[in-house]
Amino acid sequence: MNYGIKQAHESNIIEQFSRQAIPFTRVPGHYDAMQILIELSGVHRDDTVLDVACGPGMVACEFARHARHVTGIDITPAMIEQAAQRQQEQKLDNLAWDRGNAIPLPYADNSFSLVITRYSFHHLLAPEEALAEMMRVCAPGGRVMVADVAVESAKAAAYDRLEMLRDPSHTHALTQEAFAALFRNSGLADCRQSAYGVDIELETQLKASFPKPGDEEVLRNMVTDDVGVDALGINARRVDGSVVYTVPIAVYVGRKR
Repeated sequence: MNYGIKQAHESNIIEQFSRQAIPFTRVPGHYDAMQILIELSGVHRDDTVLDVACGPGMVACEFARHARHVTGIDITPAMIEQAAQRQQEQKLDNLAWDRGNAIPLPYADNSFSLVITRYSFHHLLAPEEALAEMMRVCAPGGRVMVADVAVESAKAAAYDRLEMLRDPSHTHALTQEAFAALFRNSGLADCRQSAYGVDIELETQLKASFPKPGDEEVLRNMVTDDVGVDALGINARRVDGSVVYTVPIAVYVGRKR
């Protein structure tokens, strides 16, 4: 991968998520489906967990209630600050936070029994490399789990256009088929899948986003005009006077041989 492109993209992520660090936690949909992740991962009291691209620590703190220890890593310092604050507020003592990249991860081979990430792959230039890194730091017999957007193939390009306007650090949302193939070809065993939708109110999402000047109204019109059409693959609809849409999420987990 071209080093300049990689550096520019990482700077873009840091800029976006430094601004989103607090607003991100105010979008109710980001708290959805935690129980699905807990159950599908099979997390238990003996687990040492790594949460890749942990953001403000919502997932890591939830997993810390079920595991021996959780480490969260994120490239954005402001997100790590929010995660540490969340840990303190919830009085959890079995977490640690690192600043670093998903590719490569700054950990030795076979360091964790459970490696997870949520809502990160659509920000990565090479998700297959990120999955390989997650597998590398996972111990044999451990599990690797990814939860991220998975759109219909016919609607993927339109969804990407929408998200790139809303969040310029977005790269590409995997299609449902590509997500399945990524795990099928990974070498992980006993792969299992689940799915859920994250319901988001349009204006709440816009307040938590930082598009380029002039793009907010374009975004608003794109989603509003898609009500009853669903060209974007998000089932935009009107509910009690507001525009609401649903982001489709796939969850895959597999065991390292």
